[in-house]
Amino acid sequence: MGTWIKAEVIENRHWNRDLFSLILKADIAPFLAGQFTKLGLEIDGKLIQRAYSYVNPPDSKYQEIYATRVADGLLSPRLHALEAGDNLMITKEANGFFTLNEIPQSEHLWMISTGTAIGPFLSILHQNEVWQRFRKVVLVHGVRFSADLSYQAEINILKSKHKDQIIVQPFVTQEPNIEALSGRITHALKDGMLERIVALPLAPERSQIMLCGNPHMVKDVRHLLIQKGFEKNLRRKPGHITTEQYW
Repeated sequence: MGTWIKAEVIENRHWNRDLFSLILKADIAPFLAGQFTKLGLEIDGKLIQRAYSYVNPPDSKYQEIYATRVADGLLSPRLHALEAGDNLMITKEANGFFTLNEIPQSEHLWMISTGTAIGPFLSILHQNEVWQRFRKVVLVHGVRFSADLSYQAEINILKSKHKDQIIVQPFVTQEPNIEALSGRITHALKDGMLERIVALPLAPERSQIMLCGNPHMVKDVRHLLIQKGFEKNLRRKPGHITTEQYW
């Protein structure tokens, strides 16, 4: 997947004990919002690499990656420990089809994510195209703890700027939060609570859904949506459900 080039760490923003965002400077090729790159570090003589989505929009001066430290991981603990001025490797070209140009036209766009998978949605939401194409955009983000709800300042700016179009609904599964729904996204979809809370119907003739995150969530939500009459979105056969799994 492309050519490896050097990236400089401008900032390593630690949101909590494990979640962090790397702000990088690298001479990358143009990319589309929603695409991913690869980061790598040489460890014991081998280039250890993982794929990460861009959080920043394509016209940003710097690149931004949102990640979580996995205690027994080979790469993420080392990325978590990087400081400003350190270097790592990044692929010059981005990849992936989790982009707006792959999404059929519709009235409403639902963006459903868990954990760090909110990253590509933030990249897309900072582009004018999404606001020009869809009358309503629903951003759903599921996490375990309230401290995992990163990027709230950026989300609040989007809510202020696009207050008539965007609906943001967080979920927190492991503790109560007055600004979030308790429990899992799948449960709220199955019993219709999510639709009631956001006051917007999920209907194939009006909705496109982008799913990104935990593969179990993606699988379960896709199954529920298919039961509601939605279809997978394929290039050869456009549908309603576009997915990206995060590991």
